[in-house]
Formats: sequence, C-alpha cells, structure tokens
Amino acid sequence: MTEIILIRHGETEWNVEEVFRGRIDIELNETGLKQAELLAEYLGGVNIDAVYSSPLKRALNTAEMIARHHKLEVEIAPGLIDFDFGRWQGLPHQEVKHRYKKLYAQWIKSPHRVKMPDGESLDEVRERALAVVDEAAAKRNGTVVMVSHRVVNKVLICALLGLDNSHFWNIRQDICGITTFAYADGRFILTKHNDTSYLKPLPKATLSDF
Repeated sequence: MTEIILIRHGETEWNVEEVFRGRIDIELNETGLKQAELLAEYLGGVNIDAVYSSPLKRALNTAEMIARHHKLEVEIAPGLIDFDFGRWQGLPHQEVKHRYKKLYAQWIKSPHRVKMPDGESLDEVRERALAVVDEAAAKRNGTVVMVSHRVVNKVLICALLGLDNSHFWNIRQDICGITTFAYADGRFILTKHNDTSYLKPLPKATLSDF
C-alpha cells in the first residue's frame, strides 16, 4: 500500500500580508522556518520513502527539512508548482477584490470556471499535479511526502476524493496543514486532513487558508 502525505509549505510574509503569491518565489519567514522545523520533527517517526516538492523556495525549504530527518534527497516535481495567478501575482488581496471585481466574484462563486488573466485554470493545475501523484502511486510502495501550495493541494484533495473543481472552496488547507491519503486497489482513501496539531508550541503562528 502507498501512502501520500500532502503538505502545504510554511508561512511567508505574503501569507501574513495576504498578497497573492503564485509563481513569485517568496521565501519562508522566521515563523515559517520554525513551523517547518516542527513539521520535520513531527514526521520524524514516520517511515518516509520519498519527498517530493514544488520547485519554489517556500515549499522546497519546507521539504528539505523533512527530508534531512530521513537522510533523503528532495525530488523536485514541477507539476507541484503553485497556481499561476497571472496578473494577480504580487497584488494584495484587497486590491485584487477592488481592481478585478467581476473576476474575483467568479473566483469565489465558481472557481472552476476561472482562467486567470495571463495565468492558469484549476483544470490545468489538476492535470499536472495529479500526474505527479499518479506516477508516485504507481512506482512507490510506501509513504511519499509531497510539499506544495494551498491551491494545488486543494485541487488534489478534490481530485483524489472524486470531486470536481467546483468543490474547491469546500476544502480548507492551512499553512503547514498535513493531509494524508492511503492508496490501495486503485482507490485513494482520506485518512487525515489539515493536521496542524504539531504547531501548538507556536501560539502566535497565524494559520490561514490564504
């Protein structure tokens, strides 16, 4: 049986400030680094066979801390890179809501119908990210960690549960949230979702689905 552990990266300053990140390569802030350390310790007793990561630093640095505990090398998976928000990237949340009122309203109401200006759609995310999971499930027989981003993980969770992308907002994925699926007999079974219990030593950490 294969186990897939989906993890969202640690905190960045743009998470705190609610700025759309997308493909912009923002690094973990001080809190994010501490979160990643606690995450690595939390998974220290798990027998992990492989660690995959988005190529962006905020995910890669999180993945490297996990891999170091298990003496593994991180396998960079381009298919796990963050959602391309296009023209929204680098803009504060409130500015996007004001400048792109119609598109933002559609993003909140019908995210599966949105194609970001100069960016991606959720269908495109689903295709590339699911290919990474399917390949890992086919060739691995053990526990595989995948460190990625909010949008990517939410789309993957929908896909593995057999839900279409219209359910995107029915899934919450906090910073450093852990979601686990068991894979057996061609089926993915959700066994844990959005676990952040290990972050309790950081009472001031801001957990957010943004």
